[in-house]
Amino acid sequence: MHLFTYILVEYDFIIKLTFATLAGVIIGLERELKGKPLGLKTCVIVSVMACLLTIVSYESAFLYSKEYSRPMDPGRIPSYVISGIGFLGAGVILRRSNEAISGLTTAALVLASAAIGITIGAGFFIEALTGIIFIIFGVKIIPTLFDAFGPKKLKEKEIKVKIFIEKDTDLTSFMKEIHRMNLNIKRVKVKEEKDDIVLNCIVTTKRTIYTTDVYYDIKTLSGVIQAEVESID
Repeated sequence: MHLFTYILVEYDFIIKLTFATLAGVIIGLERELKGKPLGLKTCVIVSVMACLLTIVSYESAFLYSKEYSRPMDPGRIPSYVISGIGFLGAGVILRRSNEAISGLTTAALVLASAAIGITIGAGFFIEALTGIIFIIFGVKIIPTLFDAFGPKKLKEKEIKVKIFIEKDTDLTSFMKEIHRMNLNIKRVKVKEEKDDIVLNCIVTTKRTIYTTDVYYDIKTLSGVIQAEVESID
């Protein structure tokens, strides 16, 4: 028993790093399953790195404060971890040509991995576990509940649409026809070219509607030469 206690006290950093690895796996797996660029491996690396630097920061603060007989700040390195991790988040946040922003959730989860790693490194295991539970609940469970019981706006998805239309088509009537298909339109951009008119817009519809169904519906409209659709959710 004394040997076990000794190992537990002297080598608790192994337990912390193991816990941090598991935390990174749990957080990163959600992104990995969605095919996001910063997934499991990134979250594990960030979590373990943050945990390790926190351990070093706290241990060195206590060690050298005794040696030099002056107080040291154990939270300095973790604070730099949080500020420095921003470059990963910035790298995954993208602004698309249709003005849509993507990657915010992934960037937030990378930051969360660092925060969980710091929490574990400081020895707050229960707090870290609670944080992981709340993160997963917020990312997976709450959106599902809102999809089922939330406002109509939260049950919609956006689709980028590009339509090539014959020049003699009445665009106002054309837009009304799209509305009759229960498709809402915003951010409309009309460009006249040599042989046709190009209509770029964002269409909002129910999440249960397939993007291909929107494509087929638009293709049935009179005057449509060609159509391109792209889900941006």
